[in-house]
Amino acid sequence: MNKKEKVFITGSSGGIGGAITKKFNDSGYELILISSSKEKLETLKKSYGNHHSYYQLDLSDISNISSKMDEIVNNHPDISIIVNNAGLTSDSLLLRMKFEQWQKVIDTNLSSNFAIIKSILPSMLKNKQGKIIGISSVVALSGNPGQANYVSSKSGMIGFYKSIAHEVATRNINVNVVSPGFIISPMTQKLNDLQKNKILDNIPMKKFGEPVDVANLVYFLTTNDASYITGQNFHVNGGMLMV
Repeated sequence: MNKKEKVFITGSSGGIGGAITKKFNDSGYELILISSSKEKLETLKKSYGNHHSYYQLDLSDISNISSKMDEIVNNHPDISIIVNNAGLTSDSLLLRMKFEQWQKVIDTNLSSNFAIIKSILPSMLKNKQGKIIGISSVVALSGNPGQANYVSSKSGMIGFYKSIAHEVATRNINVNVVSPGFIISPMTQKLNDLQKNKILDNIPMKKFGEPVDVANLVYFLTTNDASYITGQNFHVNGGMLMV
């Protein structure tokens, strides 16, 4: 890396997001970190220091994303990497799901990607370089009961990113998706042994993934070693879904 490139990361305080953020920080990138929580941003600032940038942004509030993104792009017209990692769940069987549950998950997980990429893409085109990574999920292809909203948002991401990849393929901009499987998180720690064993029965590698497993692939896809890879959806799931 000849200069300190800038990477824009949403959901940067979560398990996977935290691992991605650490990977890029350790590799010498300048971080532009996004979170809906002021407290989480303060924690990130304590971890990574004032030489990075931190923005509070509610990704479910689509009407306000564009104006906030205008501010971010004005401050950072040289963003070269986007990692859209933030995600929201609001689970319910379809017959019980309220429209508000559907809309908030779709807005946060899918529509925010549209607003963010649309805002930053002109700078990438002008600078003639860019890497765009979206974090989807294994359930985007398998489906999952009680998560019609979440699955729809994550499968929608895959089609959205493939379409963008077509549009910018000749402009030195790579667009890819990473779909994690069952990754160790605070949620998995709450499972009892019976629940864990039932999940592991469906994972050929017989172990849960680590957040760093996802971060390593995300980072690779932003390097020159991956310059001929675009429009792909990569699974990190220990073999629980082979497609």
